Amino acid sequence: MRGLPVEDLTVTVLQQALVWQDAVANREAFGEVILALREPSDLVVLPEMFTAGFSMDSEKVAEEAEGPTLAWMREMAAVSGAVVVGSYGVRARQGVVNRLVWMRPDGSFEFYDKRHLFRMAGEHERYAAGDERLVVELKGWRCCPLICYDLRFPVWCRNRNDYDLLLFVANWPAVRAFPWRTLLLARAMENLSCVVGVNRVGVDGNGYAYSGDSIVLDAQGRALVEPLDREGAFTAVLSAHELRRFREKFPASLDADDFSLV
Repeated sequence: MRGLPVEDLTVTVLQQALVWQDAVANREAFGEVILALREPSDLVVLPEMFTAGFSMDSEKVAEEAEGPTLAWMREMAAVSGAVVVGSYGVRARQGVVNRLVWMRPDGSFEFYDKRHLFRMAGEHERYAAGDERLVVELKGWRCCPLICYDLRFPVWCRNRNDYDLLLFVANWPAVRAFPWRTLLLARAMENLSCVVGVNRVGVDGNGYAYSGDSIVLDAQGRALVEPLDREGAFTAVLSAHELRRFREKFPASLDADDFSLV
């Protein structure tokens, strides 16, 4: 089928606890994990707000757009030879945003600002929302990276025949672990797309516990790696052949309804 990848994609998810509002400590911890990776990967994925935890003290945790975390991500991508992805607070023209950065080994990058802000924690009052979805290419895979609460909005996540991999970085509390896994499975199956969901473990500064539950799914919703509540780096290989074969055998996208986002 037109536009489908022909090469496999190796994805590594980093699931670990975060130090509350301490960017230096978090960068050091994740840096040690990335530098210790034993096998090469194409894509290394960190959780949402990986420099601070899900803090609503946006002014305290935010950095300038060309700040130390962007420089660190550039260094990690260059050293590992992988695209490095994660979100953190950034001061932008419209206010502080929860920004996902897609950093390539050559130092070039793209970004996505979180569209759906988690009002139950007051995120919509402390951060500005983005309004554009991002699709980037890696080894022929069209990748759509989103952030946490975006997972609950299937229209925003909908595959308009423009991606092969849907990716979510998150700080998703343990109390809602069942919806997290269920919605990731649904997004994979309804979009005929591989899905990566990366979450944290530990307890944050507000006392909320996180059970991890990061997962890598194929387009049929089958788990390729599922570390549950363990800390560490976990790697899976996404098969281009299997994705192509499944979409050719089960082309449900041909019967999808047309729609547009305003």
